[in-house]
Order: sequence, then structure tokens, then C-alpha cells
Amino acid sequence: MTPPVNAPPVNAPPAHAPPARAPLAERLRPKTLGSVIGQQHLLGEGMPLRVSFESGVPHSCILWGPPGVGKTTIARLMANSFNAQFIAISAVLGGVKDIREAVEKAQAARTGMLAQRTIVFVDEVHRFNKAQQDAFLPHVESGLFTFIGATTENPSFEVNSALLSRAAVYVLQPLSEDNLKQIMHLASMEYAQSAIEIIVIEEAAQDRLVQYADGDARRLINTLETLFVLAGSQKLAPITDEWLLKVLGEKMRRYDKGGEQFYDTISALHKSVRGSDPDAALYWFVRMLDGGADPRYMARRLIRMAAEDIGLADPRALRLALDAAEVYERLGSPEGELALAECVVYLAVAPKSNAIYTAYKAAKALVQKGGTYAVPLHLRNAPTDLMKSLDYGKNYRYAHDEEGAFAAGETYLPAEIEGTVLYEPKSYGLEIKIGEKLRELRLRNAHAKKQAS
Repeated sequence: MTPPVNAPPVNAPPAHAPPARAPLAERLRPKTLGSVIGQQHLLGEGMPLRVSFESGVPHSCILWGPPGVGKTTIARLMANSFNAQFIAISAVLGGVKDIREAVEKAQAARTGMLAQRTIVFVDEVHRFNKAQQDAFLPHVESGLFTFIGATTENPSFEVNSALLSRAAVYVLQPLSEDNLKQIMHLASMEYAQSAIEIIVIEEAAQDRLVQYADGDARRLINTLETLFVLAGSQKLAPITDEWLLKVLGEKMRRYDKGGEQFYDTISALHKSVRGSDPDAALYWFVRMLDGGADPRYMARRLIRMAAEDIGLADPRALRLALDAAEVYERLGSPEGELALAECVVYLAVAPKSNAIYTAYKAAKALVQKGGTYAVPLHLRNAPTDLMKSLDYGKNYRYAHDEEGAFAAGETYLPAEIEGTVLYEPKSYGLEIKIGEKLRELRLRNAHAKKQAS
């Protein structure tokens, strides 16, 4: 049987079916500069990007920051503000073909009736290789289009110097807890437009969601969208922390950045390194990464461990920690995490000394407790005749002119605290030799002073 002429297709949705709605994250994307939450160090009154928007003249730039902090939103707002054609390219999926097509569209827009500007936005620009990045250069130079790159990696390492020299770099920060709670409120209000009532989220649940989001608005909104649907279907009011853990399970329970569990775990890692247990140290390190800890935070803590717990017992430890941090910046996750793991094991098996840490704290206490002791005259600089006439630098002994490059018996502390010992090397690693050297020098000092008296 032949269907009527105006009959809908067999698998068509019913005529009364509502149109498919955009994802919540897209519906919440700011439409104006004033509605952007966060990044006020760039978008506030008198700040660099705000000035750029108000000038009406776009310029090529690179937006560097973690995921979900507004890089794409800012690029889109720039296109709207300058009435420009907006062309988005994903460096993860795209290639030279996409760049070529963008150039053709930009040429067509410039020569068309409207003579429209073009903004080419490249997401994850660090994923493009050198040749692909170089393909933008002549068109940026000629002004055919304004280039905006977004990256989560350090542009110094990941973006060609030629392209970097033609683009301003703006650093975007993770969104604050207040920023994320504002977004949470807006998400609730937006979802309420298509629901029977606003879904309330208890304060403890809000705090957990903020911790889980870790400054990433997209992660927060996508999670909220799932929760709203589940809460609506279960007629749950309000969303509680207990329900949140039940629904999202270990994913939420494990990630507790800023909470007690987070600091307990980093404490366990630090103490395992200090206790020279590479197996435990590696376990806690992986536990933290698996729980969502920022590898850059982990790198900073490893540098601190190298300085605090190893020090001069093995000076290579600090250099290795710095190198591991740099490798992570170059490679990102997951490749760069292996360098951090190597550092964890090295620090755990290295000889330990807190002598520098102890000496620093003692020096700090001495400075805070004591007065502002005068610099001894013989140690003062004397660049003028007046200073020389006041005995600045008088009788100073140049150590390199003396035996072993050591001025035996010379004093360098203020008279009030002469003889104070702050640094006492431990009998581990390189500090064994440092200790022997210091004991020899102190004996020479004592002998010289005895002879002088």
C-alpha cells in the first residue's frame, strides 16, 4: 500500500516530540564577556584581554591553561566581538587539509561583500607537529586571519618559536571554588527550565563536587547533567553527599583533593621516601595519580623532598627532581609520569640528610630572634674613597691568595654571634666528605686563632 504524499517517514519521531537539546555545558557557555566566570586577571577592567576586546582589533594569541577553564569560550567571544568568521580546528583530529580549508574560507570571507575578518581557533595546538604549525605562519604574517591556539601544555616547549613569537601568550588559571559554585548554581537554574523544579544540592555534596571538578568547569557541568537526570528520575530532593558517593562510587570517593584523604596520602608518600622504601613510595605515588592528583603538584612535592630529606647527601637528587618535572612538562600524561616515577624511586633509595633543612630553620630562628647585627667592617664593600676612609673592607683577607684558598682564623659572622654553628653534615653520602672537610677547616681556624692570641 502506498503511503499518503505528506506522510512522515516510517522511523520519524512523533510530530509532538521536543527538539533535541544541546548539552548542558553548551547551553551554559557565556554569550557575553561580562558573563564569563573566572579569569578576571585577563578579563577584568583594564586587564589585557579586556583591553583587546574593547580595542576592536584582534591579535593572534595562545591561551594556555588546564582543561575546562574557558579557552574555547574566550576564542568564540573574540570572534563575536570582532564580528569575525570563526573556524575551529581540533589538532587531535585535524591536519594540513583542515588548515588549507581554513585558508580558503578566510580568503573567501575577506574578498566577499562583507569583507569579514576570520579567527582560526586551534584546540590542543601542541598536538600539531612543526610542519603543521609552520603552515599557519605566512597567513598570520599577511593578516589573512587571526590565529588563536589553545593548549594545556607549556607553549615554550610545545609551540614552534616562530609561531610563538607572533602570538601573545595568556595564562588561564583553574577556576576557584567560588567560581565553580557559581557555575553549579547556574547549571541548576538552567536545568530547572526543562524540569518540574530546581534540584537542590546540599552543601557537603557541593564541596565534594567542587573538589572533584578541580578547577575544570566542563567536568563539573557534565557530572551535574548526569546527576540531575538521575536525581529527577528518582525524585530525589536534595542531592546529598551520601547519595553522591553511592551513585558515583569510587570515582568520587577516591578523589579528595584538598581533603583529609589527599593530605594523608601525600604524607604517606613523603614518609615512604624519607624512610627509604621505594616500593611503598611508588605505591602511594600511583595512588595519588589514580585519584586525580595533578602530576605537576606531585613534581613540586618531589623537588621539595629532594631538598628537605636528601640535601647534600646526594646533590644529584635535586637535579633529577627538576629534570623529571621538566620532562613531564614536555611530554604530559601519561608518558611524562614515568619520569616522575623514576624520580620517586631514586629519592627513596638515595642517602638521606636533613642537615640543610635543619640549618635553614636554625638560621631563620636566629635572624628572627636576634637583632639586626651590623656587617663587620672588614666584610663591607668599599667602592668609594669615603667608605675606605671609614675602614670599609679594611684588613679583609682574599681567600684565594692563601694556602688552600682558605683564610684560616678569619671571621665572617657578626661579633655578637661569632662561633655559631648552624650546618652540621650527617654521616651519609657526600656529606661524609663535607663533614671531614669542615672539621679540617675548623681545626685550622682554631689553630690560627690560638697563634694570633
